[in-house]
Amino acid sequence: MSEDIDLSTVLSVLDDEYAREILTHTSVEPMSASTLSERCDASLPTIYRRLDRLEECRLVTEETELAPDGNHYSVYSANLEKLELTLEDGGFDLELTYHEEDVADKFTRMWEGLR
Repeated sequence: MSEDIDLSTVLSVLDDEYAREILTHTSVEPMSASTLSERCDASLPTIYRRLDRLEECRLVTEETELAPDGNHYSVYSANLEKLELTLEDGGFDLELTYHEEDVADKFTRMWEGLR
């Protein structure tokens, strides 16, 4: 199992319809909580609760972006690349593969967000 993330926790998070919708939407492009609220037809508190649970399992990442008016806001991106559940020797094993971002790409995105 990947880095101390409990199998039942991950499966519980993924059992939630809103959490799965958040993952599918943010796998296409980073989105703010308010955009996710509209796309998932859910209240902001519901979206934030699901985002918290997804972040605990490292299934989404949060980035801060700068708005043209100088304010900042968070956008969320799916971090899950692959989930593999195997049954072997009388037990389940969960393997989570996360997107790996190049440090240079991360710096470029951060720099572009500051402009």
